[in-house]
Amino acid sequence: MKQLFITATNTDIGKTYASELFLKYYSKKGLKVGYYKPIETGVIDLPIDGNKMLNLAKELNPSFDVSINDVVPYQFKLPAAPFVAKANEKIDLKLIIKKRDYLLKFCDILIIEGAGGLMVPIEKDFFIIDLIKEFKTKAILISPSKLGSINDTLLSMNALKAKDINFDWYINLYQDKDSFNEVTMPFYKEYFEKINFLDDLKF
Repeated sequence: MKQLFITATNTDIGKTYASELFLKYYSKKGLKVGYYKPIETGVIDLPIDGNKMLNLAKELNPSFDVSINDVVPYQFKLPAAPFVAKANEKIDLKLIIKKRDYLLKFCDILIIEGAGGLMVPIEKDFFIIDLIKEFKTKAILISPSKLGSINDTLLSMNALKAKDINFDWYINLYQDKDSFNEVTMPFYKEYFEKINFLDDLKF
């Protein structure tokens, strides 16, 4: 496994938090880790998520000697879907893949963080889920613990299966924590053989 794509059922679910945990998890296993966020929106000076994770990756793997522009090649000011945030700029898929291949030279495993959920548009007819497919990588799907997450989780899983994308699923237990076991967990326990929580990756 050389790369792992962190995606989620929506925005503000915990992709960056998950990226942090997976960086630390694989580093603890003795692997040289790296981080990549092809597109970040809402950037004023520096990409907040990308810069934070780049610093962590360098701390865990000093040989990950790359710049923030390598790690986040597309940076847009407007906090919106890439298709909207980019305005008239063209997002070059070849450049995104080229940067990915470059970063892979500095690590044993590259943690790639997407933008928003699976169906967030990059171009009019090209979405985050299509980028995962182009990368030919396994995905990590992050779900929230809030009321309503069952619907979003199953829709996202069906979308990944329809694209024949291999994935693992983790719940980020941070919303509606007090009611999760009563409101949401009963279905998950009945429906899934195994349930993973992000916090299980903590040391």
